[in-house]
Amino acid sequence: MLPLSTNVNDDRVVPLADLFRLLGDPTRLRIVLACLDEQRAVGAIAESLGFSPSLVSHHLRLLRAARIVRAARQGKQVFYLAADRHISGMLAGMLEHVAEPPTDFSLDS
Repeated sequence: MLPLSTNVNDDRVVPLADLFRLLGDPTRLRIVLACLDEQRAVGAIAESLGFSPSLVSHHLRLLRAARIVRAARQGKQVFYLAADRHISGMLAGMLEHVAEPPTDFSLDS
C-alpha cells in the first residue's frame, strides 16, 4: 500500500477527487455496488435497481471512462463489473465503515 501523506501532489489528488465525485452520486454508487460481485448486463442492473436502461447506460459510460467499472462483450450483450480489486476493496471497506456504530473519541487522549 502506498504511504499516505499531506504531500500528495495534484496529479494524484485531482483524479482521486474526481473518483469520489462520481461515486458521490447515489445512482452511480448503486450501479457500481450492483457490479461488485458479479458481471451484469445493463438490463439486469436497471431491473434490479428500478432504473431505466438508458439511465444506467448513461452512468455506466461515465463510470467506465473513470475506470471504476470495466466492460466485457459476450455476443451482443455487454456485461459490467467493478474495474479491479482496488475499487471493490475500497467500497467494501467504506460499507463496513458506515455500518459501524459511531464512536466518540477525542484526539486529547
